[in-house]
Amino acid sequence: MKVFSYMIEAHIFRNTEKGLEFLLLKRSDKDIYPGVWQMVTGSALNGEKGYEAVIREIKEETSITPLKLWVVPSVNSFYSQRRDHICMVPVFAAMADFNSEVILSNEHTEYIWVEKDKAKELLAWVGQRKSVEIIHDYFSNEINFLNFEEINLNRIHKKQ
Repeated sequence: MKVFSYMIEAHIFRNTEKGLEFLLLKRSDKDIYPGVWQMVTGSALNGEKGYEAVIREIKEETSITPLKLWVVPSVNSFYSQRRDHICMVPVFAAMADFNSEVILSNEHTEYIWVEKDKAKELLAWVGQRKSVEIIHDYFSNEINFLNFEEINLNRIHKKQ
């Protein structure tokens, strides 16, 4: 058995008067785990860096261009019986403009903006719920011992 890292997890959030809201997407019936609520997920293409995959996947699945992007100090993992390997999944947080228009790809059928507790209720996997908690704590509290690394989107967009 081997350990791989080819997937990403991106939690899109926005600031509201009541606090943070997270964007959740409902999986299409055509994919694995039909009807499950999730954040943006996907795989890096050949030679693509993780943060590049995040930006591309967010755009493909939601049409949103993040205002800011951070690496969350957390990694989720799962075992694939079909491939007989463990996949390590880096977690990212993406801030969206409050008025961002969400246009779904065919991978999803619905979307909702929800507060932390509702997101944790709807997400299927413990690691995803933990990521929501970490992101909420970081962006809602003035004092925090975590240090999220911000990805410079201006530098990335200039390269493209």
